[in-house]
Amino acid sequence: MLTEKESTFVKHWELVRVEYSSTQSKLLRGLPMALLFSFPIFFSVILVYFFSPEWYTKISPSASGATFMIFVSVLMIALFFSFTRMHFKWEMNEQLYNELMYKKNSSKE
Repeated sequence: MLTEKESTFVKHWELVRVEYSSTQSKLLRGLPMALLFSFPIFFSVILVYFFSPEWYTKISPSASGATFMIFVSVLMIALFFSFTRMHFKWEMNEQLYNELMYKKNSSKE
């Protein structure tokens, strides 16, 4: 027999499991958290670039052109993090759903 919380989860997951399984949904739903983690990196690069521009020229003459690559790299990491995080959450919910359905079906018999 399922508790009320478990049956509420089963009903909710039956409605949204197909929608949440798409790659686009995983990316869009995970992007706010990924950007929250990547924001400090963007912010620090911008601060160094604007408030200490000579620092770039001291470490390497080509380092000032690497700013764009830093932004692209951090964006790619954020996209990877958002997809991976939401895929993990989807897998955990799917596993819980399958366990609860097994529990529900075995209690009927």
